Amino acid sequence: MRILALSDVHGDRSFIKRMAERALTEKVDLVILAGDVADENHSVDGMVGPFRAKGLEVAVLPGNHEGMGEIGFLIDKYQAINLHGYAKKFGDVGIFGCGYGDIGVHQLTEEQFFETLKHARAQLSGVKKTLMVTHVQPSESILGLGMFPGSSGVRRAIMEFKPDIHVCGHIHETQGIEEIIGQTRVVNVGKKGIIIEV
Repeated sequence: MRILALSDVHGDRSFIKRMAERALTEKVDLVILAGDVADENHSVDGMVGPFRAKGLEVAVLPGNHEGMGEIGFLIDKYQAINLHGYAKKFGDVGIFGCGYGDIGVHQLTEEQFFETLKHARAQLSGVKKTLMVTHVQPSESILGLGMFPGSSGVRRAIMEFKPDIHVCGHIHETQGIEEIIGQTRVVNVGKKGIIIEV
């Protein structure tokens, strides 16, 4: 399975249009928007439509700059896949997620991060590979630059559920950087547009 994963686009509509072209050229099976898609006015207009216009499936979850109201609009209008607390199977690949951040209005506690991911992971059975999606990065990670603590709940989920790949965003300065935690490849996809093969 081939995925184009993005986060932290913050309403950049021209960037989204370029990514829609890239997704078509790269022949991806799914586009993942891992939070912070809204602009400074909390608008998510133009964030999913360009992908759907090209026949591409899109999965979304909220970051710390938007809530489920804005994400729900994208789900209803464009039939985007909701990954916040949910899972989706694509053949023998399972994708599950949890949105929101560790700062700002739209945040969760560490227990909520873990329990939401646990609930989502439990919806998957009979899959050979799993991909976990969050907005916030795990704690004790190079993705936090030693300044941003990240989520211990997300890290616990990585260690317990052992996804093959974990996609996150949130920390703009480490976009495109990846590491291995336990058995899991962890990638801060950021506003780069990373192609993930699962």
